[in-house]
Amino acid sequence: MKFVKSERYDKDFVSANLMGPNSMKMLEELTASLDLRAGMRVLDLGCGKGLTSIFLAKEFGVQVYATDLWITATENYERFKKMELDSLIIPIHADALDMPFAHEYFDAIISVDAYYYFGLDESVMDAKIAPFVKSGGLIALAFPGFKKDIHENLPPEFLLSWHAEDLDTFHDCSWWSRNFAKSHTIEVERISEMSCCEICWQDWLDSDIDYAINDRKSMNAGAGKYMNLISVIAHKK
Repeated sequence: MKFVKSERYDKDFVSANLMGPNSMKMLEELTASLDLRAGMRVLDLGCGKGLTSIFLAKEFGVQVYATDLWITATENYERFKKMELDSLIIPIHADALDMPFAHEYFDAIISVDAYYYFGLDESVMDAKIAPFVKSGGLIALAFPGFKKDIHENLPPEFLLSWHAEDLDTFHDCSWWSRNFAKSHTIEVERISEMSCCEICWQDWLDSDIDYAINDRKSMNAGAGKYMNLISVIAHKK
């Protein structure tokens, strides 16, 4: 697809604030068919340095609750102010498994490049995430994974950049389908591979961030052919 929206943003700003594959382009693809409207309350769960929150606020006019555990609310607030979006984005420092919000508060929960860190346990969606979205509300996720689970026979090129346990959170679409099939509170519409996979990973590898530079060793050796980006679209029952 063409990234008409995300490519309007300053490339240096985006590159400097990446924390993995290009989250803004992932979000553009994820939201391409979603009905997001101005005035909606949207939880951006695991927002990192706020790129996805900026995109949601600017492109859709929604009220964003930019929530992250690793990046402080103050740091993100400074970024939102500079973008003149602080009236639409509320920065929150919180753990995804212990959130401070009222149940059924949000019209939508969106999470890009984060859910695979805290959502591997099949009970997490029902117990920790879905309660905060309204009945019928949207849950949309996008995160890295594998094209096919290869943990039992991990190609050696992965070990140039990572330890095997670093990849324990990476799974394929079938694994995630089985995970979400056990939910009693959400109805999954689709789980699919994202077409933006190659370009989003390349944007990450082209950045000057130390973690990205480290990842180049494995990816340049061929690990990229196993990598994937996965999207999940669901609604709360």
